[in-house]
Amino acid sequence: MKRRFLSNPWRAVKLGLASATLALFTLTVQAQEQAQHSNPNVRLGQKALLEGDFKSASSHLQKALPAEANDPDVQYLLGYSQFHNGEYNKAIETFKKVISLDPKHTSAYYYKAKASSNLAVAGESKLDNAAKEQLLKTAIEDYSKAVSITPNDAKLYQNRAIAYRDLGILTGTAGVANYNKAKATDAYNKAVADYEKVLSYDASRKDIQTEVKKAKVYRDNLK
Repeated sequence: MKRRFLSNPWRAVKLGLASATLALFTLTVQAQEQAQHSNPNVRLGQKALLEGDFKSASSHLQKALPAEANDPDVQYLLGYSQFHNGEYNKAIETFKKVISLDPKHTSAYYYKAKASSNLAVAGESKLDNAAKEQLLKTAIEDYSKAVSITPNDAKLYQNRAIAYRDLGILTGTAGVANYNKAKATDAYNKAVADYEKVLSYDASRKDIQTEVKKAKVYRDNLK
């Protein structure tokens, strides 16, 4: 692989959809606030979330448990807070609880997948490559489940493409213990397919056009 095409293989791709996601989340929290949850800790957690204070939100929502342990919305807000605090392992476990309570919760699958991906590509990670590979595979599985529930959400395909790309980098770097050219090639091909799906929604996305070209270069330069 020609490294000049990839100065930092783990650099996250900016989604361009963050504002829309935040707007939707804000509306959700505001709607719940209007309903005035009976648990004061949930109300405090919602208020902290709207103020962007994720640490306080996590603390208040944690105090709302176990009383609200069977409420998927409360669990989701806790997982969302943990995710934005960088507590990815905790977030994963919380989103698992959300999914057990609401198997069709697209956002729980989405953030669980993002947490797994973030753990896999963290620069300071002490995980071995086998563990990173498993995290990326888990992320891909979760994105795929989210796609099966909400098949027309472009950001799901984009993020799954990123996970496939990172899997290609991880398994396609010559000299590493888990090097596997066939796996890497397959991962890059699937990344390209997902990026092209994003382009089917908006063909003007220059950032995605660039990612398609880069993925093909990485694939074609595998040793």
